Amino acid sequence: MDDNMSYANGHHTANMNGNGHLASLKVSKSSSNCGSTTNTATLKSSNSTNKTSNVSTNSNRKTMQSAEERLSEIRNLIEKADGDPLRIVGIGAGAWGSVFIAMLQDAYGHLRDKVQIRIWRRSGKAIDKEAAEHLFEVINGREDVLRRLIRKCAYLKYVEGRLGDRILYADEILRDGFCINMPDTPLCPLKVVTNLQEAVWDADIVINGLPSTETRPVFEEIGKYWRERRTMPIIISLAKGVEAALSPQPHIVTPTQMIQDASKYLLSYEC
Repeated sequence: MDDNMSYANGHHTANMNGNGHLASLKVSKSSSNCGSTTNTATLKSSNSTNKTSNVSTNSNRKTMQSAEERLSEIRNLIEKADGDPLRIVGIGAGAWGSVFIAMLQDAYGHLRDKVQIRIWRRSGKAIDKEAAEHLFEVINGREDVLRRLIRKCAYLKYVEGRLGDRILYADEILRDGFCINMPDTPLCPLKVVTNLQEAVWDADIVINGLPSTETRPVFEEIGKYWRERRTMPIIISLAKGVEAALSPQPHIVTPTQMIQDASKYLLSYEC
């Protein structure tokens, strides 16, 4: 991201700087377990164990506190009522889009009453046996991941996938924190929605993680679901790439412009 960026939503304008000020969906340094964030310090002394533990605990509280403050800032910005959670949805579940949403879930997932985070991807993409075998090896090589899947009673399906007795699907494994594009890097579990209308119709913030080649057609469909909305969501685009246009004169079309043209949306924000 650039050092200073801005986006607008109706009459609301907010700035995002390199430090992620704005409630800005800035992601704090976090552990691999979703819903908890850590930013620990280590003290070198003869009593380092106890002191490090205390510093870590205090730092956890401060980090969680600051995450809640950032979230409250966003909620106030778009005038969310108390008791109505902020709804964030990622569109597209490639490596970049999945990681971005996983980081948000990791940073803000513990604030369930104030924010709901989900990701949309198409259903029906099957994982071949070779990929299932590799995924099984990754799971068994990570004790934390293995314990999490066993605790959720989700481990058996990966055994069956490894043996070829079951077909695994990309949206299914994403719910367990595995992106098919980067199976060696487990993420935190995500709420996955495969129905596009269900994913976007009530979203407050939409994060476009689609390739630029897919952005226009998907947002043309999304635009149909927003016709009856009184207010439009904030759109953040992570997409790379451009389109070439010849009329009225040769020019390039960025993903943000594609979204505006396709969904008839006022203004979107591009990373």
